[in-house]
Amino acid sequence: MRFDYVWLRDHCRSASCYNSKTHQRSLDTASVDLCIKPKTIRLDETTLFFTWPDGHVTRYDLDWLVKNSYEGQKQKVIQPRILWNAKLYQQAQVPSVDFQNFLKTNDELKKFLQNFLLYGIAFVENVPPTREHTEKLAERISLIRETIYGRMWYFTSDFSRGDTAYTKLALDRHTDTTYFQEPCGIQVFHCLKHEGTGGKTLLVDGFYAAQQVLQKAPEEFELLSKVPLKHEYIENVGECHNHMIGVGPVLNIYPWNKELYLIRYNNYDRAVINTVPYDVVHRWYIAHRTLTTELRKPENELWVKLKPGKVLFIDNWRVLHGRESFTGYRQLCGCYLTRDDVLNTARLLGLRA
Repeated sequence: MRFDYVWLRDHCRSASCYNSKTHQRSLDTASVDLCIKPKTIRLDETTLFFTWPDGHVTRYDLDWLVKNSYEGQKQKVIQPRILWNAKLYQQAQVPSVDFQNFLKTNDELKKFLQNFLLYGIAFVENVPPTREHTEKLAERISLIRETIYGRMWYFTSDFSRGDTAYTKLALDRHTDTTYFQEPCGIQVFHCLKHEGTGGKTLLVDGFYAAQQVLQKAPEEFELLSKVPLKHEYIENVGECHNHMIGVGPVLNIYPWNKELYLIRYNNYDRAVINTVPYDVVHRWYIAHRTLTTELRKPENELWVKLKPGKVLFIDNWRVLHGRESFTGYRQLCGCYLTRDDVLNTARLLGLRA
């Protein structure tokens, strides 16, 4: 491990430098001399002591330094996950959670969130098929994220919005709201009624597909993580007038440990590619094709029939969804959840998130 002296002074946890009650820094970082060096350094078994030129003493437990060093973080996974294709997910036999138990006990909520964090999808059963009960379920975990689609959305195939989702057509795999600067984190689906055929939901673990690309063509993975693209949503239907633009690469990774944390994949909403130079754009298309091939492999497709009472939660930063075409009357409700609040709930229950 290597530490800069300014870093060591800046992260001092003494009472005058750090408020342990609020967990906030009190020290003014801009007041630290950028050429600072300690007068003395002393190691006492598991503790390192620095005495600075002004006489201030900083002490660090070696375990704390290991945990918070760049070298330590480089080896650490922020969010443990189990990547899956259809067979792997089915073999895992991930249990659903009962609606009433989910509402009443933190143990059931914790089990649900643990499965959701590991697999990127989770189910709650025996939910009364109403918008109100679906909303109550969602609020157990997080604040609901209000968007241009409202707080709780409720739709049929009436094309009431300028989006292919509001039709009976098949939808290819995609992530939602790629045209937001921060795409919605979690999506909730509840099929309240379906009088007809078809309409199965398609789920694909985007991180599993990306991992295959990383193993087979690492240079293409890197390109997809560096090239920024625009996604766009233009709507002029009835009273709904919107023009949204989001910018970001297809694959988003933490730079220090190369961990993938977000996939932004939506061929419907990808805007004109005008942010990529000529000598890169063809290589980007090749990389995009490699990823698309993985995403479209039949063995990576998990098909689920949504029915009244069964609510599906999807990590929209990881798992792509789609559907087959359908006939008859189909009524769905759902919402988006604020990702920060879902992860906050998980951490308060003792989970890594």
